[in-house]
Amino acid sequence: MHRLIPSRYSEGGTVLEEIVDSEAMLEDVVLLDGATNDRIQGEQQGLAGISVFELIYGIPNARIVNAAFTHTSDAGCRFNDHTRGAWYAADELRTSIAEVTYQKARRLAEIVVPELPYHCPDKEISTYDDWLADFRSPFHELRPTKMFSDCLEPEPVPQCYLASQRMARQLLGDGSNGIVYPGVRRKGSRCLACFRPALVYNTRRASRMEITFTATAAGYDHKVRTVSARSAGVSQAPSI
Repeated sequence: MHRLIPSRYSEGGTVLEEIVDSEAMLEDVVLLDGATNDRIQGEQQGLAGISVFELIYGIPNARIVNAAFTHTSDAGCRFNDHTRGAWYAADELRTSIAEVTYQKARRLAEIVVPELPYHCPDKEISTYDDWLADFRSPFHELRPTKMFSDCLEPEPVPQCYLASQRMARQLLGDGSNGIVYPGVRRKGSRCLACFRPALVYNTRRASRMEITFTATAAGYDHKVRTVSARSAGVSQAPSI
């Protein structure tokens, strides 16, 4: 299944190398970053919503998986609250793109720029990496869908997450591995919220997407193209 994350989080090493002048300074800055980085804190001593015994270590791309469970927003997402993340993924890349572009456009629209025509950023170009993972475990499935309509409301965000987060907390406490549910941003699709880091198998990076957001009177339009992971400006495939 597919999960899109901003490309800057995919690379190994640290972006802090670009802002320091020496190895000694890098060591100091890395220590400072570690004191405020939720993933690093979670891997070293656990967080309120997830322990060190649940996170994964010593396997390829462990940090990518752990980050999904340790970096959360104040309001959480559809099936997790602010204390603990989840690995969200979709059956098709188009479904992941639909979710990412909706959330990004919503955040851009909240930025007030009075001097621009639509009083918000007129253009934004972002790159995302498509991370694939395999799942071979039992999950709870929301069906028939009409019984869970309150958990699948598309808006308003984040108020529409209240019912789904409440159900997810109960399932998590009962030992559930996660939830399979119909995609909210793309009709006919299937999505997964995996609650357990150890169940995210064979995580690997696939293609890189460059998404251009353009402000309009009705919100934001977007265009997507696949680009080289080495150079986000070189097109390798037709637009999606």
